[in-house]
Amino acid sequence: MGFTGYFDCVAPSGMDRQWDKLFIIGMMVMVYVLRRPSWRRPKGIDSRVRRKFKGCVLMPNIGYGSDKKTRHYLPNGFKKFVVHNVSELELLMMHNRTYCAEIAHNVSTKKRKDIVERAAELDVVVTNKLARLRSQEDE
Repeated sequence: MGFTGYFDCVAPSGMDRQWDKLFIIGMMVMVYVLRRPSWRRPKGIDSRVRRKFKGCVLMPNIGYGSDKKTRHYLPNGFKKFVVHNVSELELLMMHNRTYCAEIAHNVSTKKRKDIVERAAELDVVVTNKLARLRSQEDE
């Protein structure tokens, strides 16, 4: 089963993600509410997670990695390339079937319009082309 999206990109077949859940720590989530939770290996002598009891939180292992052929692909079948200005968009001219552009978060509305217009000329897909344009038109 190959890519059946809107764009005719060269996407590898079998774009299935192997693992979509986040690995979280059981009781430690309440401690890290204000901070982004990152994985710490449980080391307690009675820890159910460390001892891998059935029904407990799973620990990250190397086997949960995704396939090398589809590792950095987005669900639309492209790889992401962050663009800050129009000149960086020119790099995607010959790779517009493999990479899509994503406009960086700190780019102004004026530059975003220029990038989106140039991307349409180069036939490059932009993932967040409506990001700041939509909120400015409402005002």
